[in-house]
Amino acid sequence: MNILILGGGGREHALAWAIAQNPKCDQLFCAPGNAGIAQVADCVNINPEDGDAVVDFCADESISFVVIGPEAPLAAGVADTLRAAGILTFGPSAAAAQLEVSKNFTKEICDACGADTAAYAHFTELEAAKTYVREQGAPIVIKADGLAAGKGVVVAMDLETALTALDDMFGGSFGEAGAEVVIEEFMEGEEASFFVLSDGENVLPMGTAQDHKRAFDGDQGPNTGGMGAYSPAPVMTAEITEKALNETIIPTIKEMAKRGTPFQGVLYAGFMIKDGQPRLVEYNVRFGDPECQALMIRLGAQVLDALLACAEGNLADARINWADDHALSVVYAADGYPGAYEKGTEIAGLEGLDDGSKLHVFHAGTAAKDGKTLATGGRVLAITARGDTLKQAHAKAYATIEKIDWPEGFYRTDIGYRAL
Repeated sequence: MNILILGGGGREHALAWAIAQNPKCDQLFCAPGNAGIAQVADCVNINPEDGDAVVDFCADESISFVVIGPEAPLAAGVADTLRAAGILTFGPSAAAAQLEVSKNFTKEICDACGADTAAYAHFTELEAAKTYVREQGAPIVIKADGLAAGKGVVVAMDLETALTALDDMFGGSFGEAGAEVVIEEFMEGEEASFFVLSDGENVLPMGTAQDHKRAFDGDQGPNTGGMGAYSPAPVMTAEITEKALNETIIPTIKEMAKRGTPFQGVLYAGFMIKDGQPRLVEYNVRFGDPECQALMIRLGAQVLDALLACAEGNLADARINWADDHALSVVYAADGYPGAYEKGTEIAGLEGLDDGSKLHVFHAGTAAKDGKTLATGGRVLAITARGDTLKQAHAKAYATIEKIDWPEGFYRTDIGYRAL
């Protein structure tokens, strides 16, 4: 079958790398793709948020299956447009994507189905939000209600930080995403991610991971889209995973179906775990980045079979075969990220680094020009290794990153420290 992946980041490179290994995949396309994806797929210059253009391309190239990577096309209803055209699609409808698009919507779903999450309040006006924060005190969590590329959350340990965050959000620093805010109680514990496929009725766990959001070692510096990740997450024991599934995820899937907006795709649930109890932090409706890279290197070709079963409504019969292994992914980012950074710098030393299913350098913000690989984004590469132990994966990833010649980049040296 001919397959199209929408997106052009590290998550999409990891999906393309895994899907291309499956014999069911005849020709693989990616829109818009990047320099790394171009090594395993044909990159096409289509806006992934333009549903009509995507449908036209699918007709021209006899595409049988579309995998939507990022949240923006999902929020824009591209999955709905594709399904209306009769094209098999992996990714939720715009209505179901509200689980990520609106923090307040997720809280309402949690209230309706009894899922354990932080106490919260929702505001559309700055002064009312400030009054509430002063009443509650710090620490407290301020979230832009809408999509903010993983950066619209401020964990405020003091009142001044919380009030400044509200000024920023209502002042337009996150665009429309911050026009409304959700203010939550601060939850203590260890955070982990749990990925579950749903065909609208059945669920299939897709693995666990932990990521590092802060820019610098020791979880210091500003929040980012993610500076590294590892899988599985040791804190997500079999017992806690079962609890998360039965007390939060399955009730959410049932509530969405009950509302006439069944969820079909991957539900990425962030949990805060304390004293053996998982509490929901937030939902995303796509694979995380860089968690996806760590998951894909562990799963390989079988990913396509799982995504197809999900899209076809056959998850009840689907299985995932896990090896007893570990993976770790280190993000190489442009100096200055998540703030302003230089674009167009050259990355050398990438040749010959990949090692079958044990190590892969996934590209995010890259482009190829005149035989060179150039950095075009904030998070640029994800050096991802697999090993029998996390220590092995860690050693392999960091030994590899030292071979890359990119003076304008930086990375954290402590990915995986919680587990190690």
